Amino acid sequence: MSSTSDEDFFCPICHDIYNDPVVLSCSHSFCKACLQRWWRGTQVILCPCCKRRSSKSDPPRNLALKNLCEAFKKEKDRRDSVKSEVLCSLHAEKLRLFCLDHMETVCLICRDSKKHTGHTFRPIDEAAQDNRQELKKNLKPLQEKLKQFEQVKGNWDQTAQHIHVQAQNTERQIKEQFQKLHRFLKEEEEARITALKEEEEQKSQMMKEKTEALSRAIAALSHTVRVTEEELRAEDASFLLSYKAAVERVQQRPLQDDPQLLSGALIDVAKHLGNLTFNIWNKMKEMVSYTPVILDPNTADPELVVSGDLTSVRSGGHHQLPKNQERTKFSCSVLACQGFNSGTQSWDIDVGDNKDWELGMLGEQSTMNERLQAGLWRIMFSNRKLTAFSTSGLEQDLSLTKKLQRIRVRLDFDKGKLSFYDLDSNTHIHTFNDTFTDTLFPYIYTESRLSLKILPLKVCVTVKQPS
Repeated sequence: MSSTSDEDFFCPICHDIYNDPVVLSCSHSFCKACLQRWWRGTQVILCPCCKRRSSKSDPPRNLALKNLCEAFKKEKDRRDSVKSEVLCSLHAEKLRLFCLDHMETVCLICRDSKKHTGHTFRPIDEAAQDNRQELKKNLKPLQEKLKQFEQVKGNWDQTAQHIHVQAQNTERQIKEQFQKLHRFLKEEEEARITALKEEEEQKSQMMKEKTEALSRAIAALSHTVRVTEEELRAEDASFLLSYKAAVERVQQRPLQDDPQLLSGALIDVAKHLGNLTFNIWNKMKEMVSYTPVILDPNTADPELVVSGDLTSVRSGGHHQLPKNQERTKFSCSVLACQGFNSGTQSWDIDVGDNKDWELGMLGEQSTMNERLQAGLWRIMFSNRKLTAFSTSGLEQDLSLTKKLQRIRVRLDFDKGKLSFYDLDSNTHIHTFNDTFTDTLFPYIYTESRLSLKILPLKVCVTVKQPS
């Protein structure tokens, strides 16, 4: 077998070691199953190698080759086993020990060499077990970090997808708003052109009627003049015979004042074009609104639903949202997109029949009890009870004489005052007095499916006279 090539043990069809080999009359051998598949569906059975015709469709087994192949398999497995066993590169001996000083595997000859004099050794299995535990211990932080990275990547993938959805929704809403504006401008254009056409038709009709009346007067006068001129050219006797009638005819056609057009006969161009864009803009204020506080959907808790115009919020089930930095850490709450760090601002909120809400301001950060945390000043309505609470003070129950529906929030940042009023009765509810240092953001909380809505301001257009 040592003089035989390894290729002699491989079937020419499957190129693997012979399995149950058979031999043809041409002396070529094949796996029995391979040969049957090769001949399947053919009328003439030929040798796959030399193409000679085989006289037998069921050729005899090649027992000698089968025995050789089995022996070859055993030898091959033995050689593979020897290859897989790691031996000492210096002494070709099996590695049985692990040197703790050099942190390397050694054979028994290496142990007794000068290189490892006085070193400490452990059996390979013990050293492997100890080092596996140590490596697992060192690997654990990497595994945890990998898990964190995978979670972050998952959130980033979700964020990327959410960005795409946000862009699509925002684009759709922008187009809807501009469609409304386009529709308004189109309708306004058509109405103004219609008014111009109506004025044109009315004044054109008036001119037509006046022109027709003048044409009739010209025709009658022309007839009188022509007949009278003919009589003047007649002989004296004939002229005198018709003189009396001619005089009466001329006198019956009294002279009239020259015809005049009334004032306003022309198109009132100034009415149609004067301050046209301003007048359209002024009229447009009826269809636009301005809200002093706009909610930021990127801060909303996943339990909340912010309206498309970003002016109202309600509870509406859990939504899969990215864990972005802006999202508030307070459950069931949302912040405004703009914060305040100076001056005086106020806005009105319609709480309606919502029975579970909080309104107030949230600071970026403040030091409380020697800890850095967000400052929160709010009034809370729950279980028919109204309460004032801030992170810098104690909880305080507030009297409630009537149902609150519209609430005004007023912030005087410089004076450190945050006040709440009942807008319907114009009565004071509560005022927080504090020192504000960070930017404050309007804060809304609700667990109800009834919306809390920020009310729009009245829009007006004014013209400033020159001083």
